[in-house]
Amino acid sequence: MKTQDVRIYTAQRLHWLWALPDNQRRAELAKLRRGVGRAPGDLPELWGSFLRGMPESFQGGKNGPSHAEWAVYLALTLYAVHQQGNDQPMNRPGNTLGRAVRQLAERNTPAGQDWTEASVLRRFNALATAEEITEISHHLRGMIQLLSAAKNGGIPLDYPQLAADLYELQCTDPRYAQIPANVRLRWGQDLYRDSKPAPEENEKEN
Repeated sequence: MKTQDVRIYTAQRLHWLWALPDNQRRAELAKLRRGVGRAPGDLPELWGSFLRGMPESFQGGKNGPSHAEWAVYLALTLYAVHQQGNDQPMNRPGNTLGRAVRQLAERNTPAGQDWTEASVLRRFNALATAEEITEISHHLRGMIQLLSAAKNGGIPLDYPQLAADLYELQCTDPRYAQIPANVRLRWGQDLYRDSKPAPEENEKEN
């Protein structure tokens, strides 16, 4: 399944980045940041960063970048934005976009107020309703910048999963029309999922 392949390939590229010596990694991340707001392939200096080892089945043709190329490219360039200024890795398996936004909303909400009133949720809603990949990229960039600059340190994100989500959001095949809706539903589920055990669960554990 190509969604899983996109997730695995993105994880491999992130692993490659973190295996580089510090100076090389910083230079590579700076180079990737220059690709934000551009289309895959626009900057020849980035070709190796996201195309090295990419399966041929991912590659687009005369119609421009494929859905897989867009997904991987956005994940890697936005990761570079997220990592800037943060000493700890900003890629964390399992911390999906919905969960990360929930953490951001809770951090930004004053004591005694409901996190669901946080202004960041309006931005998240704009991202979740965007349909075209460049529009998604625009809203996602703003969200990543907020996660990177969060109080008490940046909030990490599962970037291989984000790449998989971005790939599925581009599904335009009418036979699989429900796929993008399912991605958005997962974001909502993760946003509202209570990370704390219910009281009865605590009692059972005790």
